[in-house]
Amino acid sequence: MLGIKSYLGVHGDLLSLRSKRNDILASNIANAATPHFKARDVDFEAELDQIAGDAGLSTSDPRHIPMMLSANNSRLKYRVPTNPALDGNTVELAVEQMQFSENVVRYQTTLSFLNRRISGLTSAIKGE
Repeated sequence: MLGIKSYLGVHGDLLSLRSKRNDILASNIANAATPHFKARDVDFEAELDQIAGDAGLSTSDPRHIPMMLSANNSRLKYRVPTNPALDGNTVELAVEQMQFSENVVRYQTTLSFLNRRISGLTSAIKGE
């Protein structure tokens, strides 16, 4: 028997990840004038792989080459600036604002997918 989490798929986890990323990007924007502040971001691909469980990427034979792991296990990564400020701040406001805007659009898209799935589930429960 499938649970609600499996019915909603990865969208619930993605919504949470997008929300976390919005908070991080907002923090970067808020600290654009803070000396020595280092802009951070989520390694979205690594997080997505973890959410998906790396399905199909495990080795089945000792002779297979294992997938390379990041040397830094931290989920947050420092953003490499194009033009770091003289005070050591690595926040590039235009980059952060663009990343934030893109993430908000993707958040809303994920929310729309979830709403459709929940509407379908509600219709099934009501027998419509």
